[in-house]
Amino acid sequence: MANLSIRKLNDDVVDKLRLRAAQHGLSMEEEVRRIIMHAVSSPNRLGDMALDIFGADFGVDLTLDRQTPHEPIDL
Repeated sequence: MANLSIRKLNDDVVDKLRLRAAQHGLSMEEEVRRIIMHAVSSPNRLGDMALDIFGADFGVDLTLDRQTPHEPIDL
């Protein structure tokens, strides 16, 4: 596994990270690791989210009438 060193962090940022880690019951290192993993993980695609919400058991099947082709418009 790789190691990452971050320099020149503002003291306020470090304090907020320390607080956030304590609220989650984690070390600062683990908190930062989870923040980074969340930031770079791929988001759900819209279609996947729709399937998660509606699933195969929801919705209706549409039957569309067959359309007859029309003549192009003469400009």
